[in-house]
Amino acid sequence: MEGLARFWRRVAAYAAHNDPLTAAANWIALVVAWNQPFYPLYLWAAVGADKIAPSLLTFLSTPFFVAVPAVARRHPLAARVLLATTGIGNSILSTMAFGVGSGVGIFLLPCALIGAALFRPFERPIGLVLVALSAAAYFIPVRFFGQPLASYSVADNNAIVGLNALSAATLVVFIGLLLSGAVASSEGRGDQAPRKK
Repeated sequence: MEGLARFWRRVAAYAAHNDPLTAAANWIALVVAWNQPFYPLYLWAAVGADKIAPSLLTFLSTPFFVAVPAVARRHPLAARVLLATTGIGNSILSTMAFGVGSGVGIFLLPCALIGAALFRPFERPIGLVLVALSAAAYFIPVRFFGQPLASYSVADNNAIVGLNALSAATLVVFIGLLLSGAVASSEGRGDQAPRKK
């Protein structure tokens, strides 16, 4: 039990930042990275073990999510941009792996939310670019993605869509809770601009 408590303290220290919005970005990144190894298991339960191999490609984004708090120590704004762009890139890669019918593009919604809410008014142009990138990724023509890397039936796609919708909705709620706390913290301190740790 002590080992788990020690691990949690290290994670919390790694995610900590004196800018509330950057701290929120750090936690979002780490929670996504923490959940990525479980996605193949969820997929296994939804469509069977023989169709989960494409999910291994999602691990390519894991180091970038894990790196967000490290980047935030020197460049808080760059870390928040990294979070959003990694999410967008992972959504595009996942669509190539699973196909458009999997509904994995729904993860672009949390990416757009990050772009819309994790940037202060004077950073808004950057946030709007990230929102636009999320929207542009959603409208990439189907022919760009080609065939999925496994043969998914209509029933498989329906199961994957349900899984992705639940995961994306949970992530949106988590982001909302973090951001509501970050806004309250910023207002309480009267912050106008992010400070480096």
